[in-house]
Amino acid sequence: MKPYKYVILTAVLFFVVWHISLKPSNDKDWSPDQAVLSYGVIDGNLVHLYNIRNFTYTSTDDYKIQYYNKTFDLNKLDSVWYVVEPFSAWQAIAHTFLSFGFGNEYVSISVEIRKTKGQAFNPILGIFRQYEVMYVIGDEQDLIKLRSNYRKDPVYLYPINAPQNGIQELFVKMIDRTNELKDNPEFYNTITNSCTTAIVKHINSIAPDEIPLSWKVILPGYSDKYAYQLGWIKTDLPFKQAKEKFKINEKAMKYADSPDFSQKIRE
Repeated sequence: MKPYKYVILTAVLFFVVWHISLKPSNDKDWSPDQAVLSYGVIDGNLVHLYNIRNFTYTSTDDYKIQYYNKTFDLNKLDSVWYVVEPFSAWQAIAHTFLSFGFGNEYVSISVEIRKTKGQAFNPILGIFRQYEVMYVIGDEQDLIKLRSNYRKDPVYLYPINAPQNGIQELFVKMIDRTNELKDNPEFYNTITNSCTTAIVKHINSIAPDEIPLSWKVILPGYSDKYAYQLGWIKTDLPFKQAKEKFKINEKAMKYADSPDFSQKIRE
């Protein structure tokens, strides 16, 4: 074997050993916006949620840290909404999450990297065990408005076609997963354990193969079109018109301080 091949082989072996040696942890110097983990306790039809994030922002880097606890009645859970936030000049890069409607009250669950202080998201690094994964349970005044009003990213809020019992089961599974990660940390992975792949796994655990594997899941900027093609988005409009209709940035800015923010962005 030629000398340079030994060098390459050694480098590959070193990388593999290093990669395998990395272990996820919940004990790090976390970014303040992700230092607190949410969790839930299910008691019959009641779901007690703890550490619901509800930050108020003056900029993306300047915010007041605040959380609250609240109990929701699963019998009132009757809608789920798919949120898509493209945040790159390349359409494929986006963040996605779900928001659940209990009548006129909403709570969002967002699967995210858990950043340490000074870290920023990089989709390539996300393949190599550089971030833990966390489920952020948050108020829409935080999780949506942060993205629409302060990051100034386009935000699309799509109503989803799903039966009420399916929505309730999906919500419970996501709360169970939130609790699991609180006690047993895992690494984020851009391909296999990301915001969108997590949602797909939850849905397919309820209805196997309901969402077939697609590159539009791996590249979540295209996932709304995929959801539309599968009939998941509740609309009779062509996709282009539906996308325009469900973009909520203008309404989010207009009603930023409204106590009815969640209702107003859906009008």
